[in-house]
Amino acid sequence: MILYTVTGKVGSEGYLDIAKSGDLTGKNIYVNMTNKCPCNCVFCLRHIKNMEEDNNLWLKEGEPSIETMKNLFSKYDLSVINELVFCGFGEPLERLYDMCSLIDFLKEKYPDLKVRVNTIGLANLIYEKDITKELKGRVDTVSISLNAPTKEEFYELTRSKFGIESFDAVKEFAVLSKKYVPNVVMTVVEKVMPEEKISICKKICDDLGVTLRIRPFEE
Repeated sequence: MILYTVTGKVGSEGYLDIAKSGDLTGKNIYVNMTNKCPCNCVFCLRHIKNMEEDNNLWLKEGEPSIETMKNLFSKYDLSVINELVFCGFGEPLERLYDMCSLIDFLKEKYPDLKVRVNTIGLANLIYEKDITKELKGRVDTVSISLNAPTKEEFYELTRSKFGIESFDAVKEFAVLSKKYVPNVVMTVVEKVMPEEKISICKKICDDLGVTLRIRPFEE
């Protein structure tokens, strides 16, 4: 599933192909462009959620081309949607330049289109340089998965291929993103950590000058 909407109450979402979503007015449209991710999080839905064939985000046929994406979008009126969100089962910034190219294409037609990227925040390690300037004028909100209050716990939870220093890289990515993106948010998942650790994460976000959002845990 490449383009989809989310159904159900918060915390028990289902994924619905955009072709079956009916009226898109006021909805968020989610963009799933890759299976690649530098992490292997213990709580990732890849591991803990059993998905029906028609409710699955795994891209069995590989990554869709930019032309495929443009053709898909050409079927829908994005002027009525609430927000376009790059996320899915993989890390969207694994396809940073394709994502930017697609956003540029869409914003030519829809200059007021609101764009969010949900990310693990390790793109600067993936590309071995600061890529946050690429988000300027393209992305309105960056939502970064903080996941833990310490680098040791972050590595234990995410099993990042970049090792234990990933935690500091995520925090740095948040700070750098603030230069180019109007709204930078970091997230943790409720029930994955106790309240006292969430409080520490809140302090981290306050110190970084970003907002903490507590995401519901999906049973």
